[in-house]
Amino acid sequence: MKTNALYYGDNLDILQRYVDSESVDLIYLDPPFNSNRDYNVIFRDESGRRSDAQMLAFEDTWHWGPGAEETYAYLTNTGRHHGAVPDRVSALIAALRKGIGANQMLAYVVEMAVRLVELRRVLKPTGSLYLHCDPTASHYLKIILDSIFGPERFLNEIIWKRTHAHGARRRYGAVHDVLLVYTKSDDWTWNPVPVEYTDQYKESFFKGTDPDGRRYRATILTGSGTRTGESGKAWREIDPTAIGRHWAIPGYVRELLPNPKAGVLEALDAMDEIGRILWPAKPGGTPSFKQYLNDFDGSAPQDIWSDIRPIGSHAAERLGYPTQKPVELLERIIQASSNPGDLVLDPFCGCGTAVVAAQKLGRPWMGIDITYLSIAVMRARLKKSFPELEEIEIVGQPTEVAGARALAEGPNGRYQFQFWALDLIYAEPVGGVEKKGGDRGIDGIITFTDANHELQSVLVSVKSGHVNPSMIRDLKGTMEREGAAMGVFLTLEEASKEMRTEASTAGVHHSDLWNRDYPRIQILTIRELLEEGKKADLPPFVVSTYKQASRMKGGPDSVQPSVWDSAKETG
Repeated sequence: MKTNALYYGDNLDILQRYVDSESVDLIYLDPPFNSNRDYNVIFRDESGRRSDAQMLAFEDTWHWGPGAEETYAYLTNTGRHHGAVPDRVSALIAALRKGIGANQMLAYVVEMAVRLVELRRVLKPTGSLYLHCDPTASHYLKIILDSIFGPERFLNEIIWKRTHAHGARRRYGAVHDVLLVYTKSDDWTWNPVPVEYTDQYKESFFKGTDPDGRRYRATILTGSGTRTGESGKAWREIDPTAIGRHWAIPGYVRELLPNPKAGVLEALDAMDEIGRILWPAKPGGTPSFKQYLNDFDGSAPQDIWSDIRPIGSHAAERLGYPTQKPVELLERIIQASSNPGDLVLDPFCGCGTAVVAAQKLGRPWMGIDITYLSIAVMRARLKKSFPELEEIEIVGQPTEVAGARALAEGPNGRYQFQFWALDLIYAEPVGGVEKKGGDRGIDGIITFTDANHELQSVLVSVKSGHVNPSMIRDLKGTMEREGAAMGVFLTLEEASKEMRTEASTAGVHHSDLWNRDYPRIQILTIRELLEEGKKADLPPFVVSTYKQASRMKGGPDSVQPSVWDSAKETG
């Protein structure tokens, strides 16, 4: 089992093949489902038609068909799962089919259930799982998690305000996500990180000010209920039992006293001597104690998180990935529910925020995703955020022509092959990570600077099927139309002699900066890239014009070159 590695493939298969039982300390998963985009889609019947092209990578993830039917049979039939699925999970899934029918919501629930069973298997007894979802499906997922982990293992439902207030017709504005938190046992890792007080909170509650400028608030000095010991005795003619209470001195205040282990009445005298007692204006009233603003780093974390802002349109960490979460959100989760050195797993990795946060906090990690676009984004993001990292291994990617061919022939094969092939030469997919629409005959692009800092572009065309000389002529025409300096033709099939002759007629691009010529159109086969280590012959200084990632080691405001920019490696 390799850590600090990315795994390409279906996470169910990856979990079963590669991840050992009880080996993971913390699991965070944010499945590709969001009601903002799919609220009506998830409930459509199978004759419905999806119109949102932005989620192309997940287009066929959740629908009822042969795959969902097979997963349903596995979950409900002991002859299929051989005891790997708890009986209560099987009973619940069968009941849900009767209750809501075989629609896309059930497909979503079924596919999530089979993965959550595996995720519980790989989780350590002291581990925790955070499932990030939204209110459209959170109620289904909670009962699934109850059946897998047990209702007693439910720890929290966290509400994260993921966006600012906005209007909605005929309903309340939807502004929050849900995080369902479950533990494997009753002995889980817990390191709650204090939440910094807001300015409004400070102004509202810490209204007192000492002569030295320290702000404080008056906090009750008694606890509920009477006591027969010293904490129930009168102090300076004030009897707490008269009001049904007892003296209660906070432990952190005791540590400030000359004798932290002193009796209650002696400790109260000591608190008064150091100025921690606040006496009421009217005689006979119960005193309180001064709680200073700097007594704590902040307040204890609660289950409503409104202090972590969503990623704004101009945020330094924004990559353009449609479901990207803030690094700060994952940092809070990882710090609270793991220790340095603990293994963090994200089985729906997307653009890799969880693994970036884990790396930043000194936790080994594993990231899994079924789309090669996400794998490419994650690898580039990690390399740019942490320059000290060596090459990041990708388990499951094709390493030979046969594997590349299988990728091209698989589900969504054309696009998965295309993203993978573009990543081989560090090219940016046209449209970035947000949309795959009309590409004007261009699959990818690489940009570089020439003399006088002039930006030049290299257009990339990717083919996984039959190729012929007319495709080279098409690329040449597209380059002329777009004013591109160079072009690269990536092909799974071998290029013919006529195709290479056609490419040579495009001539050369002369770089004034490097004072050398480069073939204007270059043909690269997958075999040459994988077996011969061949690379595109491009000017060395490649500078992407696309969104940049932040270098984590230097802090979140230290912006580095694009996540797609691997300048020196292409030269």
